[in-house]
Amino acid sequence: MVSKPGLETLIEATLFGAGRSMTPEELAEGLSADVIEVIHALNSLHSSLKRRRGGAIQLSEVGHRWALEVKPKLADYLPQSAKPTVSEAHLKTLSLIAYHQPMSQTRLVELLGPKAYDHVRALSNAGLIDRRRDGNTRRLSTTRRFSEMFGCPHSDKGKVRKWWREQVDKAGLTQGAERPAALSPETGQTLLPVSEEE
Repeated sequence: MVSKPGLETLIEATLFGAGRSMTPEELAEGLSADVIEVIHALNSLHSSLKRRRGGAIQLSEVGHRWALEVKPKLADYLPQSAKPTVSEAHLKTLSLIAYHQPMSQTRLVELLGPKAYDHVRALSNAGLIDRRRDGNTRRLSTTRRFSEMFGCPHSDKGKVRKWWREQVDKAGLTQGAERPAALSPETGQTLLPVSEEE
């Protein structure tokens, strides 16, 4: 008879199977475990994956959510079919955040309307943006997973913003006050321009 796998192993399998970020509370509920034990196991798994020689996967925490992801240094070697996809509507929102980061959620809602709340939640759950409380709003910025997805060589938010703006300029999407709403990661084509100043 095979013994029950350890909590670390079950967490790794759960995150891999889910294909999205999860909170310690979600993991604890799904695995019928104590939240404190899950947090300790997450930290232990994070260290274990870091020590694995030649490993392709890392465990990252963004905004109290944990996700398994491909190490950024390997992103350029992956086929396009192995990279995550984002819906066109969410891509527009993600592009605005990358271009203006750190961007207040209030400003994003002014530009996109109430649907921005759902988009922010979905992008945060996918591990592509970080949303931190800032007074009465949230401050939005991209994550390492965003850099991996779009092939950005940086993870520092200021450098990512500068790199994203360079990509927009190269694609010829900034003319006068015109701002990009989204670039397709596959084609680099604009989806919608936005004529809003920062």
